[in-house]
Amino acid sequence: MRQTPLTCSGHTRPVVDLAFSGITPYGFFLISACKDGKPMLRQGDTGDWIGTFLGHKGAVWGATLNHDATKAATAAADFTAKVWDGISGDELLTLAHKHIVKSVDFTQDSNYLLTGGQDKLLRIYDLNKPEADPEVVSGHTSGIKKALWSSDDKQILSADDKTVRLWDRSTFTEVKAINVAMSVSSMEYIPEGELIVITYGRTIAFHSAETLEQIKSFEAPATINSASLHPEKECLVAGGEDFKLYKYDYNSGEELESYKGHFGPIHCVRFSPDGELYSSGSEDGTLRLWQTTVGKTYGLWKCVIPEEEGGDLVKPKANLPGTAEEDLEDLGSENSDTLYSTAPEVKA
Repeated sequence: MRQTPLTCSGHTRPVVDLAFSGITPYGFFLISACKDGKPMLRQGDTGDWIGTFLGHKGAVWGATLNHDATKAATAAADFTAKVWDGISGDELLTLAHKHIVKSVDFTQDSNYLLTGGQDKLLRIYDLNKPEADPEVVSGHTSGIKKALWSSDDKQILSADDKTVRLWDRSTFTEVKAINVAMSVSSMEYIPEGELIVITYGRTIAFHSAETLEQIKSFEAPATINSASLHPEKECLVAGGEDFKLYKYDYNSGEELESYKGHFGPIHCVRFSPDGELYSSGSEDGTLRLWQTTVGKTYGLWKCVIPEEEGGDLVKPKANLPGTAEEDLEDLGSENSDTLYSTAPEVKA
């Protein structure tokens, strides 16, 4: 059965980071960071555009949402990180840095923001005391690419060029550091089971978030820029320089599927919090949403089983409502309900 991604247009430059919120009473949400300097908020299960956060004066390298999507944070090349109201879109805080900011992450209670960037320093801002100077953690020897809270916000994970470090939040001391063979391209923290997913070169590696000990690793056919583990740890997805998305069995390492839909290298991939889809962001300026289980009726995807003239059922086909398969790449800029007003009924 053919994988049919939803295409989310709107950005004008490469999409370099994305993040999902947790599951809220209103569903879950997706934020994207783009070199056009205009991070966007979308409905997570459909890709519908909700709003654009306007205020940065340079490329946005990192973006995140707090768990209930009431706050957003962005990291940018204009030497600032910004905190936004996720509901109104208003800018709440501008946090000045001395160099390009690459990474932002909220604590679980949304009271603190962790940032990292080209000045090699980790900063922790108390969002309830925005006028106070941040706490600063030094020790990295090159620009920080990703910085994440871990272990119930008691520890910090950070990655620079070829080093991943684990820090104690209370003492700001380094607990452990590991070196990898090539430049780290991404890092994802999985709180359930305390895992981190690190990508470098063609390698997708899984380490303990508490000890940094390696658990397993896979080699991909191409240079990988990002990888994400399914919430149930059944499978993982990865994307990189060959424009393809790869799906692997987490336990065996077997390649399950690979899809080509983007027209440029893939910079970021993430699973949704319910595990039903994953999103990818690319050099081509688009986000795409992909089904974890192809053919399942979910969001805007409908599983339609057409009938032949003789009344015999043919092979099931996953399709977008009211959209011919050959027209899928020409979807509008928003995957809106009005576009799919002629949705066919699902036939058992």
